[in-house]
Amino acid sequence: MSTLPSHSAVAAGDDRIAHAVAHESGSLKRTLKLRHLVFIGLAYMAPLAVFDMFGIVADQTDGHVPLAYLVVLVAVLFTAFSYSRMVRFFPIAGSAYTYAKESIHPSVGFLVGWAATLDYLLLPMINAILSGIYMGAIFPGVPFWVWVLLTVGICTALNLVGVRLAASMNIILVGIQLVVAVLFVVLAVANIAHGANDAAFSVRPFSAGDLPVTALAGGAAILALSFLGFDAVSTLAEEAERPTRDIPRAIFVIVAAAGAFFLTVTYVMQTLFPDVTKLENIVGASPEIARYIGGAAFQAIFVGGYMMAVLGCGITQQMSAARLLYAMGRDGALPKRLFGRVNPRTGVPVANVLIVAAIALTALFVDLAQASSMINFGAFIAFTFVNLSVIFVFFRFITTRTIGSWIGFVVVPAIGVAINVGLWLSLDGISMIIGGAWTAIGVVYLIVKTRGFRTAPPDLTGPINVGMHD
Repeated sequence: MSTLPSHSAVAAGDDRIAHAVAHESGSLKRTLKLRHLVFIGLAYMAPLAVFDMFGIVADQTDGHVPLAYLVVLVAVLFTAFSYSRMVRFFPIAGSAYTYAKESIHPSVGFLVGWAATLDYLLLPMINAILSGIYMGAIFPGVPFWVWVLLTVGICTALNLVGVRLAASMNIILVGIQLVVAVLFVVLAVANIAHGANDAAFSVRPFSAGDLPVTALAGGAAILALSFLGFDAVSTLAEEAERPTRDIPRAIFVIVAAAGAFFLTVTYVMQTLFPDVTKLENIVGASPEIARYIGGAAFQAIFVGGYMMAVLGCGITQQMSAARLLYAMGRDGALPKRLFGRVNPRTGVPVANVLIVAAIALTALFVDLAQASSMINFGAFIAFTFVNLSVIFVFFRFITTRTIGSWIGFVVVPAIGVAINVGLWLSLDGISMIIGGAWTAIGVVYLIVKTRGFRTAPPDLTGPINVGMHD
């Protein structure tokens, strides 16, 4: 493994280093600007996805969804800081997998990537399920499988055309979602101002009171996945025009914008309905609240906007999953001939896009509860090891150690590790069992791949060295 540059050398360098790590043949194309990265991240999170779990988390936290989001936001800010550190050292595809394998150990990196892959591979499936559920509510005569096939087909087609078109589509789709969300907030505020449901503005949604810590942590653990968009953006480092500058900026813009949005929307919802048990359907609380604040017409607009979220989310989820598989295939962690190739004309890893599409089609056989229970495990594993990677970089590669570097490379990520481990331990038993089984499969595969650790792990893309700045 080559020597990493000092922290100051990375900060001072320009994005010529990013082009130096690109492979001479079959490399991903650098077409994404800062605005594309931000909208890809926001689309991946799907702004209207804030409505998905509102009823369930409100019930679990006794009407404190905004407080649970605040806990998650703090946790994500620590982790986002670590992501922004690592992408400056490794502006290449792969995200948490790349950071752990380069800074800690190749075998650790493989297992982190394996755990994260479960999330990336299953999210498009959940998206397809949600499409069938929402469209089925409007058109009950159309079979569920039709909506699943249409959603997966459209997302796959856009990804095969090229990442730039998919990114441009997401700018439009995110814009539509934001308009619907603003209308929702305005109508909710108007209802609260007129005393609807005896509601009044207060700090109660942010006040813990006698709320058990376990209940708050459990709700926060569910909501943490709302912020996965900034992690998805880090997988596009090899397709950003200026990754060492724009990826860190995009990460913080996405987290700040999403955090403000989630807190605002859930605050007005929780203020209007502090007790969601009064609603007819806790799981479907958001459409019911939309009808309450704006009538049937706004409910139709709300559901239509949500379908824009489904489409935008599906495009970016499939894009990120395909590129994570590409990074692992290119480095030999997965069969390179299948996973490590891109189309020379479009720069798209076609086989990976189609593999993710095939997995998404399992939405035809799995219900939402079963699918969602599998998602949480790998996300917290990835977040934890990104924070750990920063600490390892500090002790292994940085020679000039100031008080500021100790805080930025050790103290802050250590807090991130503690928070993420705490949230990981708050996951339900089903998530732990499924995630543990998936990880065990990864361990077995790694043992077979390395012949019982008697051979070296797969070759890695070397980190950037100082000479590339010259």
